[in-house]
Amino acid sequence: MSATILDTPAAPASTRSIDLPAAGGRMERYVLTGTPVIASAPDRAFTRVALSAAHVVADPFADADPSGPPVLDWDRTLAYRRYLTGLGLGIAEAMDTAQRGMGLDWPMALQLIRRTLADQPDALVFSGCGTDQLDPAEARSLDDVVRAYLDQLDAIQALGGRVILMASRALAAVARTPEDYQSVYARVLSEADKPVILHWLGEMFDPALAGYWGTSAFEEALETSLAVIRDNATKVDGIKISLLDEKKEIRMRRSLPGGIRMYTGDDFNYPDLIAGDSEGHSHALLGIFDAIAPVASRALAHLAGGEREAYDRLMAPTVPLSRLIFRSPTRFYKTGVVFMAYLNGHQPHPMMVGGQQAMRPLVDFTGIFKLADQAGLLSDPDLALERMRRFLAFYGV
Repeated sequence: MSATILDTPAAPASTRSIDLPAAGGRMERYVLTGTPVIASAPDRAFTRVALSAAHVVADPFADADPSGPPVLDWDRTLAYRRYLTGLGLGIAEAMDTAQRGMGLDWPMALQLIRRTLADQPDALVFSGCGTDQLDPAEARSLDDVVRAYLDQLDAIQALGGRVILMASRALAAVARTPEDYQSVYARVLSEADKPVILHWLGEMFDPALAGYWGTSAFEEALETSLAVIRDNATKVDGIKISLLDEKKEIRMRRSLPGGIRMYTGDDFNYPDLIAGDSEGHSHALLGIFDAIAPVASRALAHLAGGEREAYDRLMAPTVPLSRLIFRSPTRFYKTGVVFMAYLNGHQPHPMMVGGQQAMRPLVDFTGIFKLADQAGLLSDPDLALERMRRFLAFYGV
């Protein structure tokens, strides 16, 4: 990298600072200013259901083909889940944050679900149930999709697990009408032994899901998804939508039948959606909670105590960080989530399943470092500095 250090005065020895690459190959001095938010158990029960989708820790020493089945560091993967639940958060297991469909296949996802449920028997855990063992190119009928869903549903329920019914690439490939979606969901939901969370994942997270619910028009898709909920209300706990559009989420939230929860998956606008308005609020099922867990926990405790100003003060600085991590192409957000875990000492490396750590440019990582500091999310600034320097050295900086 052809970067040159600017002529900036040396920082005092007592000041935490680092020279970071910026756009154009320049180097800029950055001085840490954030006050870390200490990770601790909440002092009161939350008034929102708060599920953090959790990442997995790859084993970088495995002699394995990166394009083949993943190899995980199970000790650190499970330890991270204990860290999240210790902050009062529930776990959304084996979801896209865990690289589901981007390196984590169904056999490994089931093993992950099994290990998490065994390790966390008293925690609130919902697990992703999809059709990813069925190649969308090989799906020939709605029956194929139903069988794939039910194979996973049966496996998770046999473990005593709660289910998030994930959007299906195979269903998007074979369905032709909104009625096809309604038929598949009705057949699968009829076999659920506990109410499930539905998952409407936008194409910005997964391009293969474009036109989900049988249309590219939001209002038509909304009506189909609401019809699925109304027709199967006793089988539905709630729905998570990840469309990165707060107006669409609020529109749907206000249309839900009584007793059905809205779970925000909007990693751009989550603070206001969770806080809500006079007509209701959203619960949380968020990938960004993996990266901002200490702040999210503290903020939710303030919200539960009616302390909206304190909630906003904590949450507001996390939004620029989240918007950077989840910037387009959004599906590569997991890279930023894992990098945060590396900076904070939860894993000794930023390596990912399938080599996904390479899916963001260097300036994204430096931006994450700075915004995490400003949000109080570098739990040990000296450790974060040392790890950032080590990371930059890999790039020749």
